[in-house]
Amino acid sequence: MTRLFNDPTAFADEALEGFAVAHRRRVRPVTGGVVRAGATPAGQVAVVIGGGSGHYPAFSGLVGRGLAHGAAVGNVFASPSAQQIRLVARAAHGGAGVLLMYGNYAGDVLHFGQAAERLTSEGVPARTFAVTDDISSAGPEEAAKRRGIAGDLPVFKAAAAAAERGADLEQVLAVAERANARTRSFGIAFSGCTLPGADHPLFTVPEARMAVGLGIHGEPGIGEEGLPTADEAARLLVTRLLAELPADVATPEGGRAAVVLNGLGSVKYEELFVVYRTVSQLLTDAGVDIVDPEVGELVTSFDMAGISLTLTWLDEELESLWRAPADTPAYRKGAFDTPEEPAPLISPEDADDDLAVPASSAESRESAAVALAALEAVAATVDTHAEELGRIDAVAGDGDHGIGMQRGSTAARQAGADAHALSAGAGTLLTRAGDAWADKAGGTSGALWGTILRALGTALGDQVRPDATRVSEGVTRAKDEVMRLGGAEVGDKTMVDVLVPFADALAASVAAGSSLTVAWDRAATAASESAAATADLLPRKGRARPHAEKSLGTPDAGAHSLALITRAVHGVLTDNH
Repeated sequence: MTRLFNDPTAFADEALEGFAVAHRRRVRPVTGGVVRAGATPAGQVAVVIGGGSGHYPAFSGLVGRGLAHGAAVGNVFASPSAQQIRLVARAAHGGAGVLLMYGNYAGDVLHFGQAAERLTSEGVPARTFAVTDDISSAGPEEAAKRRGIAGDLPVFKAAAAAAERGADLEQVLAVAERANARTRSFGIAFSGCTLPGADHPLFTVPEARMAVGLGIHGEPGIGEEGLPTADEAARLLVTRLLAELPADVATPEGGRAAVVLNGLGSVKYEELFVVYRTVSQLLTDAGVDIVDPEVGELVTSFDMAGISLTLTWLDEELESLWRAPADTPAYRKGAFDTPEEPAPLISPEDADDDLAVPASSAESRESAAVALAALEAVAATVDTHAEELGRIDAVAGDGDHGIGMQRGSTAARQAGADAHALSAGAGTLLTRAGDAWADKAGGTSGALWGTILRALGTALGDQVRPDATRVSEGVTRAKDEVMRLGGAEVGDKTMVDVLVPFADALAASVAAGSSLTVAWDRAATAASESAAATADLLPRKGRARPHAEKSLGTPDAGAHSLALITRAVHGVLTDNH
C-alpha cells in the first residue's frame, strides 16, 4: 500500500514537485508537467508523452535527451487534461511540430486529441499516437483497441530518437507506427495496488493464484492460474508473446528483439533477474537475438505485485534507434557527442491565468447565479454518491469514477464561484467550470464533462437570459460533441446511453411547449430509466471492455452519475422557477 502521503488529493502534484526538484539538472517544471532542462533544438520535432501518475518512471522519468522532450502528468491513474498537455507541448515546442504519445486509454485519447486540435489551431503542428502493445486486452483482429503498457518505452524511444536525428513530424510519426506494430506485451500479477488514502487494493488475487493479463491501472486480469515458479512465469510470458508475431516477422528464429522485463511495483529486482535468466534462455532457444535488454521498473502501477514482458521486433532502423543514447532521470544509455542547448530564459507557456471576464448582460449574470447553484448541487450529489460510483466502476474497471467525479465537480464548483465573483455571465461561468472539471479530474469522464459544460456555456452565452429552447440546444450540442470526441454510441454502455435519451426527451418536451422545469423533469426521468437499463448491456468502450461479462447486472458508472446529476439540477431549476 502507499504509506507516505499528505492529502491524497495532492499526492500527484506533490510527487511531481519533488521529482522536479530532485532532477533539476535534467528536467524543469512547467504548468501541467515537466520538460527537458535544456531547450528543444530549433527545428527538432518535440515528442511529448504523458498519462496518469502512479506509473513512475513513466511518464516524467522518461524526459531527457534521446527520449521525451516533455511529459504531461495527470492525477493518479487519470489522464492529464487537454490544457495540461497543451501547455507542456508549447513549452517543449522547438518550431518543427509536436508528436503527442500516450497509452491507448479512452481518457488519454480524448484529452490528447483535444490538445492536438487546439495546438494546431494556434499554429503548432501536432499529431497524436497511442501505443497498443498489450495482447491480453484485445485479439489481433482488434489490435487498435489494445491498451498501452510497458511497450510505451520502446515505442516512445524509437520516435524520440528519430526526432533527435532530425526526422520531420510525419517521419517521426511513421517510426512510432512501425515500432508499435512490432511491439507486444503480456503481464501477470499476484496482488493489486492500493492508491494513496485508500484502505484496500483495487483488486485482489486469491491465495496461491495469479491474475493473467492485467492492466496497469489495476484492471483485473482476464483470468487466473495457479501461482507459478519463476521459471513457469517466464515460460508463460515467452510462450504467449511468441504465439503472436508481427505480420512482417515470419518466425522468431533469426529475429532480433528489444526485450523489456518490467516490474509493476512490488516485485524486487532480484526476483526479476531470476525470471529473466529463463526468459533469456527461452528466447535464445527459439532463435531470437536479444538486443540491449532492460530489466527493472519501467512502467509501474504503485505497489502492484506483478511483472510484464515486452518484445519489440527490430529492423535495421528500429535497432539503431533502440541503441541510440538517452539521458533521462530514470533511463540512461550511451553518451551524446554534443552538449545540450541551454533552456530559454522565459518559458513559452501561454499566459492563461488572466482573470478578466467578457462583458455580460444583467440577465445573463442573474442566470449565472442559477448555473452556480446547479454546480453546487452537482458537487453535493457527487460527494453523496462517490463511494457508490467507485464500487460500480470497480466491477469491471479500475474503481476511480467516484474519485474522479469528486475532483472534477469540486473544481467546477470553485471555478464557477470564482467566475461569479468577477460578475461573469452564464456562458463564461459554465465554460470556466468545464475547463476546471477537465483539468482536475482528467480521465474520460473529465474530458466529457468538460465538453458538456463548455457546450452549454457556448450555447447560453453572456448576453441574454437563457430560455428553454437555448438550454435544450446547448444540451443537444453537448450530446453531439461527446459522441464526436468519445466515439461512443447508444448501446456501448457508457454515459452516452443516458445523454442521448436525456437530450432527446428535453428537446421534444421543449418543442411541445413545456417550460424548462417541466421538460427537464421529464428528461431526467428518461435519464434515470436509461441508466438503470445499462445493467443489461455489455461494454464496448473504455477500460471495462476487456471484462465485459463482469459488468452484466451492474449499471455503467458514468451513465448512473449523469442520471443522478440531471435529477439534482432539476431541483435547482424548481427552486429558481
